Amino acid sequence: MWEGCLQNDRKQQELLYKTLAPKMMAVCMRYANDKDEAQDILQEGFIKMFNNVHKYRGDGNLEGWIRRIMVHTAISRYRKLKPMVLVEDMADSPIHTSSTQNANNLELKDLLKLVQQLPQAYRSVFNLYAVEGYSHQEIGNTLGITELLSRTTLYRARNILKGKLMQLTSKEQYYMAG
Repeated sequence: MWEGCLQNDRKQQELLYKTLAPKMMAVCMRYANDKDEAQDILQEGFIKMFNNVHKYRGDGNLEGWIRRIMVHTAISRYRKLKPMVLVEDMADSPIHTSSTQNANNLELKDLLKLVQQLPQAYRSVFNLYAVEGYSHQEIGNTLGITELLSRTTLYRARNILKGKLMQLTSKEQYYMAG
């Protein structure tokens, strides 16, 4: 299938698209505000991928390469549409990160909905760090922000998510008690 894509074979491109589109749509949904926007990112990402098929050197996983294109497409889209405005008022404060487990028994789709409610800049940093596995230096380079600002933004995103989880937990306990 990939060889056909390299030769610009439309049927092979369509087959690759149909095979990977559902997984890549899930990636795009993490960065988009809604399904329509995610669909736009997906289409733009696949166009970029098909225009650059010869740049894939075979290092690593093809799906991983395409995934990175989707992530970069989403980020560059937001850079063009709306510059990120982040406040560095916590720049001198130490950043304490902690890992939290899903002790609330939430399903993945519920957690993704909470992440989608984050402000765009926070959502991008959170996704790049927690989901995509980027370092703060890589996030800074990708988003055009400092490494410290990436850490601060992640810290704030986590605090917002913790607050939202606490609200959900208290609501659940209220309904279970009543």
